[in-house]
Amino acid sequence: MAGNEGGGSGTNPPSVYEQAVAPKSLSPRAGAMMSLVLAVLLGALSVLVMAPAARHLRSLQDGERAQATLTRSGSCMAGNCQVTFEANGRTVVADLPVGSGGGKFGVGTRWAVRYQADDPLMVAREEDTGGGGALVLAVLSGACALFFLVPGVWMALSLRRQRRRADIGPRHTSGGTPDRGTAA
Repeated sequence: MAGNEGGGSGTNPPSVYEQAVAPKSLSPRAGAMMSLVLAVLLGALSVLVMAPAARHLRSLQDGERAQATLTRSGSCMAGNCQVTFEANGRTVVADLPVGSGGGKFGVGTRWAVRYQADDPLMVAREEDTGGGGALVLAVLSGACALFFLVPGVWMALSLRRQRRRADIGPRHTSGGTPDRGTAA
């Protein structure tokens, strides 16, 4: 019974381990679809999230200026930071908008912020009012969307051409017409 100890060339089916680690590849169609889906998602992130966030940050450039204290730190780029500051004689606790920088700083850090006079909850770090990281991420995610879009479209068109060729079938290439018989 020493014929199948080396593993795999006998009549026994592959083990569960061999099935789990067997190399698998995507079909060309699945690869094209995945590339196109990534392009759409990255494009949506750029156009629907990061570009409006950059415009919002820029809109606060001419806002009222105040000194604020970071009261909740985290991922400021995702909008998870909070600041406290004085506006119109009252204490305001506001979340920083998506696209803000400053996530590396700890609670208690003091920053200059800009806020809208009529709505102090619309606030941004003064350093971010030029567009901040939101503008950089909008450009980067847009470029990545193009990076995935071009090969995805190329692969989809290539697959379509291959399918058309298969539907048409082989062509007659002898140059003459097929012989239909001769009448004598």
